[in-house]
Amino acid sequence: MQRIDTLVIGGGQAGLALSHELTGRGRDHVVIERGRAGERWRSERPPTLRLLSPNWMTRLPGFSYPGSDPDGYMSVGELVGHLDRWATSFGAPLRTETSVTGVERVADGYHVRTDRGTWLASNVVIATGHAQTPFVPPSGGSIDRRIDQVVPTRYRGPGDLAPGAVLVVGASATGLQIAEELAVAGRRTILSVGSHLRLPRRYRGMDILWWLDRMSLLDAGAGDVRGVDRARRQPSWQLVGRPEGGDMDLRTARRVGVELAGRFLGADGAVVRFADDIVESTSVADAALHRLLERIDDHVDETGLTAEVDAPVRPVAVDPGRGPERLDLRAAGVSTVVWATGYRRSYPWLLVPVLDRHGDIRQRRGVTTSPGLYTIGMRLQTCRGSATIDGVRHDAREIAARIDGAAPPLGPAMSGPHRTVEVDR
Repeated sequence: MQRIDTLVIGGGQAGLALSHELTGRGRDHVVIERGRAGERWRSERPPTLRLLSPNWMTRLPGFSYPGSDPDGYMSVGELVGHLDRWATSFGAPLRTETSVTGVERVADGYHVRTDRGTWLASNVVIATGHAQTPFVPPSGGSIDRRIDQVVPTRYRGPGDLAPGAVLVVGASATGLQIAEELAVAGRRTILSVGSHLRLPRRYRGMDILWWLDRMSLLDAGAGDVRGVDRARRQPSWQLVGRPEGGDMDLRTARRVGVELAGRFLGADGAVVRFADDIVESTSVADAALHRLLERIDDHVDETGLTAEVDAPVRPVAVDPGRGPERLDLRAAGVSTVVWATGYRRSYPWLLVPVLDRHGDIRQRRGVTTSPGLYTIGMRLQTCRGSATIDGVRHDAREIAARIDGAAPPLGPAMSGPHRTVEVDR
């Protein structure tokens, strides 16, 4: 059995950020990764994907974007290379191609079993991401078995799907991008739209995330966020990082031929049902969008930026039309259903009693109810940006300080995030 002070489970941006901070503090640690560094980006994202945030916002601990296109958007391949160079820059103690099979509490720490041996660690940090397992509604089991069902982690492009039309369920960033790509490729595409968050790519001449960063909205502490539980289960923004810029919303989807329907209600064989709520959900999204833009306009006025940015031009309201309330998939030629309905957490290897009745880890600011067991990379763990590539640096500093005994103790309250969320890019 190998002994270590701190064992980090997960070698993505969260685990590597913590490794960087632990290295700076001289803490003996190891990062266990089931594949390669950033494996989820390598094997569970379509190759056409780009980050939703501009390159300058890839502010990893001790390693910022070094290229000549700070306002561009990294492709998945570029991000993977960026993570590899970052890990090398500080000598991250990565153990790749190693899967964790069990974590249990013992008298002097934690036994962490892997397929390459067992570790005894004083501290364990779960850095496997806010959510890992694609969620498929139970009603998916009622769909005609002759119709393929695909989750985003297995989607690679239109050519990998069976010939025919496609139903995409879920209109956040992932579902909307897949629907547009399919329609542009000439596939008939129906998009089932539930609650969603609409954002323009640019506003008043600046990237929308430039505004959120300038106004410190992503750095807002979890305790300062109004309705934090609701915020934790919000879908991801309807944003896309196209090289040429440009928006991605229901208007752009309709423009390329995507047909819209309401929220998915259920299925009976080849017949699926949708709610008659698409007008309402788009109206709610538009109202939220304009509230945010009003805050930006107020910020411009209060800080004297008027002469430095463009005049305000508000996005046009979405007219979704009236979608069908039922659809016979076979009659419509639909061969595939893509479930872009969010993700859930799964910890089959975690044998420590820290899970709530929904299977979520009870934690507060990354500190669980079991001494020496922490999380990192959870949505709104400490701030709005906790689960993002750019924001994880804040939590990495705090968790490293806690492991090092340099952070103040927390009160007794613990909280767990909600079950189903859409992953942010």
